[in-house]
Amino acid sequence: MLAVDQLSVFHGPIEAVHGISFNVAAGQCVSLLGPNGAGKTSTISAITGVVRATGRIEVDGEIMSDQPVESRILKGVSVAPEGRRVFANLSVEDNLKLGGAIVQNKANIRSDIAHWLQTFPVLGERRAQLAGTLSGGEQQMLAIARALMSRPKILLLDEPSLGLAPKIVAQIFDIIRHLKNEGMTILLVEQNATQALKLSDYSYLLNNGKIVAEGSAEKLGQSNELMAELTGIA
Repeated sequence: MLAVDQLSVFHGPIEAVHGISFNVAAGQCVSLLGPNGAGKTSTISAITGVVRATGRIEVDGEIMSDQPVESRILKGVSVAPEGRRVFANLSVEDNLKLGGAIVQNKANIRSDIAHWLQTFPVLGERRAQLAGTLSGGEQQMLAIARALMSRPKILLLDEPSLGLAPKIVAQIFDIIRHLKNEGMTILLVEQNATQALKLSDYSYLLNNGKIVAEGSAEKLGQSNELMAELTGIA
């Protein structure tokens, strides 16, 4: 579903990511793990087209590398960004409507809103509440639901557990596991390596803009040195 080949990402003159390659098959949850500054969010930004990058990005066999942000969204890329970034002065329901802005059929938008409010019951209870008044965990649920409203082919999750209490983190990962079990293709960017490895089909460890290790949770777990590094990241 997603193929990234020799991706380099630039912030002005600074190269933040150095020629990385990875793949996400349809229906998989693949994680990018690493510390702050490793290049994880830069990679997500390159896939969505909001930063300067070189290399090849394909989604469902179609080259996206030179396409603008709106084209990538229309063709199936959606992101729940780091820091949630909900529209604080709009209601939960209006945030979801904006997430479905590219969906042409209004009946589909209504049915999707109903579906995600049922999937995230706390959002259903707060559908008329301003998003800025939600707790951090509730805002994260809203950010994920909003991203799903565009009916994406691949969902990019950027640090969904960041800044949340352990109990809420467990709830967020339960939601991600549910989406995976429903067949959603997911690229998960996380510092919480322990939780991410539990639900990922495959993982890449990113550090200083380079992939320094990759494999299944079982394979990565066989290296005591690597797991010590991953645990330190979590």
